[in-house]
Amino acid sequence: MLNKEIVSTEWLNNLAFKADIKGHKIMLDAESNVGGENRGIPPKPLMLLSLGGCTAMDVISILKKMRVDVEKFNVKVEGDLTSEHPKYFYKIHVIYEFTGKNLPMDKLQKAINLSEERYCGVSAVYKKVIELTSEIKVIET
Repeated sequence: MLNKEIVSTEWLNNLAFKADIKGHKIMLDAESNVGGENRGIPPKPLMLLSLGGCTAMDVISILKKMRVDVEKFNVKVEGDLTSEHPKYFYKIHVIYEFTGKNLPMDKLQKAINLSEERYCGVSAVYKKVIELTSEIKVIET
């Protein structure tokens, strides 16, 4: 059986919208240089957030099952946009930043690989049309 996700995007005024996702509200707006009032997040960066959140949740969940103790974890996602309309991400780079003591690189890499190749649905879709790359940074404490 297929599952369906539904989000609602309600126009407020000008280029501002209020999105409802499972009861959580997000303000969307364009920057002032393109006619918005900068009252919320532009839509395209949310694509990067979706990828970052999806893979981050996978990785931390997998590392917990592997009993890897991470002190801090951050995922940065960088997207390169085309210069012509329609502007879209043609390249996305994910940076996995781990902080901890004696973190096993092989397990970090395995968790990332499992997310990128098996579990993250956002990554699975993006890989079909966008060049995706990633790297790991470890800060030893």
